[in-house]
Parts: sequence; structure tokens; C-alpha cells
Amino acid sequence: MTHLRADAPLLALLCTDWLGYLAATLTTLSFVPQALLTLRTRQVEGISLGMYSLFTLGVALWLAYGWRLGEWPIVIANAVTLLLAGTILLTKLAVGWRAR
Repeated sequence: MTHLRADAPLLALLCTDWLGYLAATLTTLSFVPQALLTLRTRQVEGISLGMYSLFTLGVALWLAYGWRLGEWPIVIANAVTLLLAGTILLTKLAVGWRAR
């Protein structure tokens, strides 16, 4: 027979929150090198406009979803990711408009 500690549910919740924060941090930080490279070089030929448009819209919807749920790991990660992905998307659009 397994005995649970009285604080096990709270501990489980805290671990779940921190798991979410860690996952959010890592996936969000993965965009930083691409955003910095894109801003520095302005080389966007290899970036798909369709993919980044859909991705940025999806991130915005995840942000709204997290906001509605009051889930801060989702909100914070997607707000930062939206900023980074939006920067890459806007750079892609600006470079494309200048090339015309």
C-alpha cells in the first residue's frame, strides 16, 4: 500500500507548473538566435512567408488561449515567442517589399 504525503498534491502542482515554465522557456529561447540573425543580416530568402504567417497567427491564438485560462506559462511564453516570430515575419515582409 502506497502512502501519499499530505503535501503531495501541492508538490505535484508545483512540479507541473515548473515543467511548463521550463518547456516554455526552452521553446521560446529557441527563436532568439534566428531573430537576432535575421535582424543582423536581413537575409530572409530561406524563410517561408506562409509558414511564418501561419505560425505567428497560431502563437497569437495560443497567447489568447493562455490568457483566457489564466495560465501564465502559456501567456508569457507565447507573448515572447509572438514578439520574436513577429520580428522575423515583419523583417521578411519589409525585405520583400524593398525588393519590389
